[in-house]
Order: sequence, then structure tokens, then C-alpha cells
Amino acid sequence: MSEQQKTAQTDRRVVVVGAGMAGVQTAVALREQGFTGSVTLIGAEPHQPYDRPPLSKAILLGKAEGSAFEVDFEALGIELRLGCEVQGVRPLEHELDTEAGAVPYDVLVIASGAEPITLPGAEGVAGVHLLRTLDDAARLRPVLAEQDDIVVVGAGWIGAEFATAAREADCTVTVVEAADRPLAGALPAEVAAPMTHWYAEYGVELLTHARVARIEPGTVILADGRELPAGAVVVGIGARPATGWLAGSGIAIGPDGAITADQYLRTSLPDVYAVGDCASFPSRRYGERLLVHHWDNALQGPRTVAANVIAGDLREPVEIYDPVPYFWSEQFGRFVQYAGHHATADTMVRRGDPAGPTWTVLWLREGALVALLAVGRARDLAQGRKLILSGARLDPDLAIDPSVPLKTAARAE
Repeated sequence: MSEQQKTAQTDRRVVVVGAGMAGVQTAVALREQGFTGSVTLIGAEPHQPYDRPPLSKAILLGKAEGSAFEVDFEALGIELRLGCEVQGVRPLEHELDTEAGAVPYDVLVIASGAEPITLPGAEGVAGVHLLRTLDDAARLRPVLAEQDDIVVVGAGWIGAEFATAAREADCTVTVVEAADRPLAGALPAEVAAPMTHWYAEYGVELLTHARVARIEPGTVILADGRELPAGAVVVGIGARPATGWLAGSGIAIGPDGAITADQYLRTSLPDVYAVGDCASFPSRRYGERLLVHHWDNALQGPRTVAANVIAGDLREPVEIYDPVPYFWSEQFGRFVQYAGHHATADTMVRRGDPAGPTWTVLWLREGALVALLAVGRARDLAQGRKLILSGARLDPDLAIDPSVPLKTAARAE
């Protein structure tokens, strides 16, 4: 960076909305990459910025009190404004409207994350919980300590993780799922079907094809008339981008509620970027727009944003965001990892017996690996992620053998 650029940056104000992983990492990446202007990080929660994955594990079970990021914001020259709700953006004035008044910016980075979807009719009912924030986890800890009957609505990733924690706390757990299997919205039926048995193995009752009609204090009533005793109800039916506050701003929002960022993570307005759970981006690798609600996306995207913000004086972005999506889940004594995007695949290959403790599913497109799901096979995941990045084509006859290292199945070009 030239001295002239450094001088110009000193007067630039970057404001980041959202103090979760994506927001914190954006602020840190700006400093790590040499940005010398002011950086302000605004968070709606009053807590010191924290990591979310431990909420459904160690914090929920009382094995940890918090998961604050180990970041010295003061030393980095990052101003924190916590417990501050952002209410809107006025792009012509380059200002944010907040509870504490207007906040001017030269560059705005939106990292407002996602918010849990609530169950209609359940809001305000005693004993109904969500699990998204530190305060949510704090409210649920005594519920687990009481070892009461718990009903979990939704057999997705968060529902499975909470059910796991509740069983470890010796609660009686019933999971209610409207679809015919767990993870119906995330994985094909033939892949998710073996996971159904994990619930019973862990002592959790799984009810599929079960829709909730209503929730009353102490009882969940299903559409078919069944009544389930519930000392507490935890709703885990997904999340949506937290973008409602952008109404009227002129920032383009897709039908999924996400900000439609471009390949550089710029929004439709000048000097405004979006990153993490609140934004979708076009993937050249997969040929479609992706909305990724996972921790790794919130970790990787900020580096691209920071590089492009710093290059802003040149009026030309320098870095394209085109990751291999990745996430993991710890559930029912298993470590589940996924990399890639399988929607465009034309072939599926299994490695190992899905009835066993460890196995992998590979998805190929025209012979090239595009995604994989690894259950207890971390080496498959690590090697497979590199193969996806390189666009490697696999020999299916080798790839199907779990005793053969996945990298060995790559065809020589």
C-alpha cells in the first residue's frame, strides 16, 4: 500500500453492523490487512462479542460460562458500541439510524446475521424457547438442570444438537419433525435416512410426519390430536437473514430475505458490503447464488470484504469470494462434517456402511468432486475439501473403498 493510500485511509470511517463472527472478523481483518482509518463495530446485544457454536454445547451444559472472542479491540483501535440496535440506513447521507442517534460512515459493512424462525402461535407462551443468543442459552441451562420432559420442534442441525445436550443432561427428549426424516431441507432422503436411527440410539424419541397444532403451557398438541407433555419446548425450525431493518434503504434483498451481494460481497449500493448469514453471493464454482448460514462462511467472507474495502480508493475490488462451503455438527456422539454444495451433482458415491459408526457420502458432477458429507471421518473431509478446491476428478471404483485415502482416488489429468 502506498503512503498516499495510507493517508487517504486515515480519514475513512468503516462501520460494521453486527458483532457476531462475521462482524468481528471483518473489523479484525481490516486491521490485519493494514487499514488505518476508524473502525466501529455495532452490536445489538450488550455482551462482549462472542462465538455461537458453544451455545448448544458447553455453555448450555454449564461446562463454560461464556465464549467471548479473544480479541483486544482497544489495542486494535476498534470502537465497540454494544447494546445498540440499528434501525435503518440512509445511504444518501451515508448514515445509520440507531437508538443512540445517527452514525456516519464512509464504508458500511452489514454483518447482521440471521434470526431464528418462530413457531406461529408460540410466541409469548410460557416455557417456549429459542436457542440463538447467550441469553437464550442462559435461560435454558436451568431447564436442563431440572431434567424435565423437553419437546424439540424441528429435526434440523440445531434441533439435533440441542436434543443431544438435553439427553446428556438426563432429560426426557421428544423431537417433533413435520417432514418424513431429519434434515429434510438439507440432505437427500437416502443420505438423511440412516440418521433417523441416531435418535433412538441416544434415547431420544423422534416423531416424523408430526405437525404442531398449538402449544399450551406444559403441553404440545400435534395436528393429529396427540398431546406431548413438555416442561419446556425448544423451537429449532431454521433461521432467516436479519435484514428487516433495511426496508426502504434501497439495498437489494432476494426472495430468501438475504442481501444480494455480488462476487466481491458488495451490495447494490455504493460503499456498502454484506457478509455472513445475512447475505447471499454468486458462486462461480457452483453456478448459482448461495446463502450459507454457517460459521465458516462468517469466518472466511470478512477477509474478502476487508481486502476490497482497503482497495476502495482504487475504485476496483481485488478479491472474489468463491469458497467451498463448510460446516460441522456434533450430535448423538457423532462428528458430522459437510463441505461443498451437492445440488448440482449428477452422481453419489458412498464410502463405508451408513449403518456403521463412520461413513462418507461423495457427490460428483461430471466426475469431479463437488461436495461430501463425512460422519466420523475427518480425514475424508480434509482431503475432500482440497479436492473440491482443485476441481479434481475421482475414480469411483477407488473412491467407494473407505480403506483407500480419498486423495488416492483422484484421477491423474
